[in-house]
Amino acid sequence: MDYKYIEQLLERYWNCETSLEEEQILRTFFNQKEVPAHLARYQELFMFEKAQQDVSLGEDFDEKLLAAAGINEETSKENPRRIKAGKFTIAHRLRPLYRAAAAVAIITLLGTATQHSLQMEENSNKGGWDYNTAAYKDSYQDPQKAYEMGMEALELFKEGPSTAAADTLKPAPNKQNKQAE
Repeated sequence: MDYKYIEQLLERYWNCETSLEEEQILRTFFNQKEVPAHLARYQELFMFEKAQQDVSLGEDFDEKLLAAAGINEETSKENPRRIKAGKFTIAHRLRPLYRAAAAVAIITLLGTATQHSLQMEENSNKGGWDYNTAAYKDSYQDPQKAYEMGMEALELFKEGPSTAAADTLKPAPNKQNKQAE
C-alpha cells in the first residue's frame, strides 16, 4: 500500500502547516493497530496526544484544594480571603545590599575606634598623647601682643561673615606697606 499522502501530511504537520481536519486524519491513521514499520515511530506521539486529551481534573479537585488550604466552603463564602500581590521596586531589591553596606560601615567604624583607643593607651603609657607639640607652641612672645591679636580676631568674628568675606577680598599687606607704617 502507498502511504505517500500520510508522509506528505506528516511533513506538513512538522512544518505546522496542517489544518485541523488533516491532523484528525493523522490521528485516526496512527490509532490503528497496524501501522507500517517506517511510520511506527510516530505512532507513540499521536497515541500520547490522545491519552492527554482524556486527562482532566477530577470533580473533587476544588474540594481537595480547599481542604489542603484549610478553607471550608461555608467560611469562604462568608469571609472571602483577599490575596494581594506585592510590588517589588528597585529599593526593595537593593535592601539586602544596603543592610550589608551598613553592617560593613559599622564594623569598620568600631574597628577604627577600638584601634585609636588602644593606640592612645599605648602612647599614654609612654608618657603622652600622640600629637605634634610644635604645632601648639605660642606664636607671640609678648603677652600683650597675643591679647591684642586675640581681641582683634574676636571683633572680626563678632562683626559677622560679611566682614570676613570683605577682608579676604582686600589685598594682603606686603612687607613694604608695613615698613612704611
